[in-house]
Amino acid sequence: MSSVTLHEVIRLREISKVYDTGENSVHALRGVTLSIAKGEYVAIMGPSGSGKSTLMHIVGCLDTPTGGEYVLAGERVSEMTSWSLARVRNKHIGFVFQTFNLLPRASILRNVELPMMYGGISRSKRRQRATDMLTRLGLGDRVKNLPSQLSGGQRQRVAIARALVNDPSIVLADEPTGNLDTKTGEEILAIFDELNKQGHTVILVTHDHAVARHTQRVITLVDGQVVRAIAA
Repeated sequence: MSSVTLHEVIRLREISKVYDTGENSVHALRGVTLSIAKGEYVAIMGPSGSGKSTLMHIVGCLDTPTGGEYVLAGERVSEMTSWSLARVRNKHIGFVFQTFNLLPRASILRNVELPMMYGGISRSKRRQRATDMLTRLGLGDRVKNLPSQLSGGQRQRVAIARALVNDPSIVLADEPTGNLDTKTGEEILAIFDELNKQGHTVILVTHDHAVARHTQRVITLVDGQVVRAIAA
């Protein structure tokens, strides 16, 4: 494990999220307060419906809270417009999803290039950086393949390459080993371990205690509230 600095990169204060479904309101988060330090390795756990994914979407600037304050890397993002959120997200955060979220008809090289297209990076530079990242993750000889031509573990590596290609300081992963066998899952977790050693802040949303043991701290949610935050 890498050492945790005292520099706070994520600060949530009394974050709430209410989904108004018409007849009924769903309180997904109820006054969540927590901080994550730069370079920390954290697992977010909890039963189904506890608010894990909602919290991840807010931390990742994919959604906005109903109430409370969120400060990311010194910027108050809880009240930003969608455009501003997209800018902050592209600058600071890389996502890895359980279902990979790859474009099925695009080559894996094209999939990894996508985040850079929003940053005005030239085509040649995008291609080079995407190729370099896929090579780093052991897929340099598969750049022309479609996702359907790869194994689950290889597709997850593509998703990680896409998350890292803009060199984000924070990597968020939602159940990153959920669709993988045990051996492949351990290989993927080894990548996250190495990313953290290199200085990235890594946040894993998981229901698996074996996954959480890779991290430094486990934050547990129940019914939209933090009930525990302890060393892993």
